[in-house]
Amino acid sequence: MTDDLALDPALDDSALAAALVRNAGGLALRMRTEGLSAERKTSVSDIVTAADKAAEAYVVDQLARCRPDDGVFGEEGASVPSASGRTWVIDPVDGTYNFFAGSRYWCSAIALRGEADSSEADPAVELGAIYQPQEGKLWVGGSGTPATLNGTPLAGPEDLELALLGTATSIQPKWLAQPLSAMPWHNAAVKAASIRILGSGSCDLARVAEGEIGAWFQHSCPQWDWLPGKAIVEAAGGATGTVVVNGLTWFAAGGTTAVGEILEALAEVHFA
Repeated sequence: MTDDLALDPALDDSALAAALVRNAGGLALRMRTEGLSAERKTSVSDIVTAADKAAEAYVVDQLARCRPDDGVFGEEGASVPSASGRTWVIDPVDGTYNFFAGSRYWCSAIALRGEADSSEADPAVELGAIYQPQEGKLWVGGSGTPATLNGTPLAGPEDLELALLGTATSIQPKWLAQPLSAMPWHNAAVKAASIRILGSGSCDLARVAEGEIGAWFQHSCPQWDWLPGKAIVEAAGGATGTVVVNGLTWFAAGGTTAVGEILEALAEVHFA
């Protein structure tokens, strides 16, 4: 199924990342059209499909061809040690619950990070690419790559107070039932102009980078849910940050002022 999607090893990193997410997202969409079943991972809303696994396998195979010395770290279990000091972090389908339900709000995402232990919550990131197939939107950006949407430069998020911004977030019902997570989340959420829970963190972060969404925050993000969007937001001139509150690491992105307000609001509700 993927023989016709082989990539040229001569592509530079940004072009390679863009091609990988385009092809992975397109493969997942074709498989959804043909019919899929899903397996539960940790909860009813945390699922995996054959498309997630096939898209990740495709990316891993292409990286083995095009960047054989680089490491790989994927949501669906891919783990390849790095000989180069660089590692590609893969989210083959971000927003799988949306994807399986037939929504258009899902994407394929990838990031390239340098030296970092895979257990680090927020390592430095060199490059990110996010592709939303059914919208035909491709975001790319990084430390040496300007932030773009379909090749057009992004203006980045406005630097406004949180009270003036629509803010995307995510928190599962089980975490809303626990004061250690629910109370910090509530303290930050009520300070925004409006709240949206849309179901794909990478889609949200890409829209923060282009200014469609004002800011974003969430706790306990694995690297594949955070680093692709982080790279693009920072390349667009936005801010990112983390704070540990009650044993949970919270992540935020947006303009400098809003990110500072989010992190401060979260940290205010700290239980000794």
